[in-house]
Amino acid sequence: MNNQASTDPITQAVTTEEPRRTFELEDRGFREVPKKWRKFYRHWEGEDDWLGPNEIICPVCKVVIRSKRELRVGDRLYCMPCMSRMVVVEAQDGSLATEVIY
Repeated sequence: MNNQASTDPITQAVTTEEPRRTFELEDRGFREVPKKWRKFYRHWEGEDDWLGPNEIICPVCKVVIRSKRELRVGDRLYCMPCMSRMVVVEAQDGSLATEVIY
């Protein structure tokens, strides 16, 4: 892959970051939101379920939020079923988690 270097104006550090992967989303039968937004949410299916790099669990209502692109630390998300706003953070075990900001 082609790495692009960018300069952060605050720290003046040069960082290289891989381009984000993109994903095609299909409707997974989540009926609690309007039809236009259903592909961005799905129900958590229990212990045998796993999250993709574009999915994260809402800590308030336990719904899986899905994105068209790979999630990274600092991304902001909105959970339409519980109306929570959150930011993606790194958990203690190195995985991605969310912190509710509103």
